Amino acid sequence: MDKKIVFSAIQPSGSLTIGNYLGALSNFSELQKDYNCLYCVADMHAITVPQKPADLRRRTLDLIALYVACGIDPDKSILYIQSQVPEHTELAWVLNTITSVGQLNRMTQFKDKSQKQKEVYAGLLNYPVLMVADILLYQTSYVPVGEDQRQHIELTRDIAERFNTRYSPTFTIPDILAPKVGARIMSLQNPSSKMSKSDADENAFILILDEPDVIRRKIKRAVTDSIGEVHYSDDQPGVKNLLDIYSSFKHITPQEAEKEFAQAGYGELKEAVAEAVVEGLAPVQKRYKEIREDKDMLESICKTGAEKASHLAQRTLRKVYRKVGFAQF
Repeated sequence: MDKKIVFSAIQPSGSLTIGNYLGALSNFSELQKDYNCLYCVADMHAITVPQKPADLRRRTLDLIALYVACGIDPDKSILYIQSQVPEHTELAWVLNTITSVGQLNRMTQFKDKSQKQKEVYAGLLNYPVLMVADILLYQTSYVPVGEDQRQHIELTRDIAERFNTRYSPTFTIPDILAPKVGARIMSLQNPSSKMSKSDADENAFILILDEPDVIRRKIKRAVTDSIGEVHYSDDQPGVKNLLDIYSSFKHITPQEAEKEFAQAGYGELKEAVAEAVVEGLAPVQKRYKEIREDKDMLESICKTGAEKASHLAQRTLRKVYRKVGFAQF
């Protein structure tokens, strides 16, 4: 592989928002030009919290279809389901043996999630090691994640360096691939918080697959303020968020959007934002429906992707097994 490797994984935990689309998915297709990319549906990570099996299977295929609809080409990138490549868990076990419990106890997400559960299972503690294995398995150079995932990348680098020191150089030390500077899409109901599909208020987020009328209704209900003028200002977080959404879908700067609505009221702004979102998501939604209804195509993408991923993964796993002393014939 003559290009550096980029690895990204998303859990099939429900429909994704326009924040996910603008911040990640819409940019992934561009990475295919400069890197060898692996895009993984992390269904094994998803079961660290209880799942209904039928729902998990459906959402896994939904996400594969959405990846393709957003421009990821299975002929240019490797698109696959994590549980179909067993090398992930095989490497994770080896890495567990050089990862301290203290490190895992200090992981922010573990501390947050464990406090919300009556009983804490080992998978919740150990899933960061599986995440490390996901990345190191493919000799990944870059991982496109935000600052909220920096701790996981630091753990990955630490474990890779520890293995390389103990057994000799084996793993590429990955770095974060900083996303293009762009808008951070906030909640429509609480613009001081990031838009999230897990928000209890369904009017706070817009899903990529929301129907046009649903999108219009949610934006119509978006929080603004009593100032009554459209300014791109931190003093008007609701209005600023609407301008960020509009400018992102129209591919202009927020300042250009601000000028466009200089004489407009909030109603006119919201109507324009809604139409920009509906128009921007229309081709993605259309393509998604076509792919999602083609079961043979989806199965072919998943099988081919898993085969390609496994082929790469075996190259690393064989080195690891040999270095730790496993007999191989």
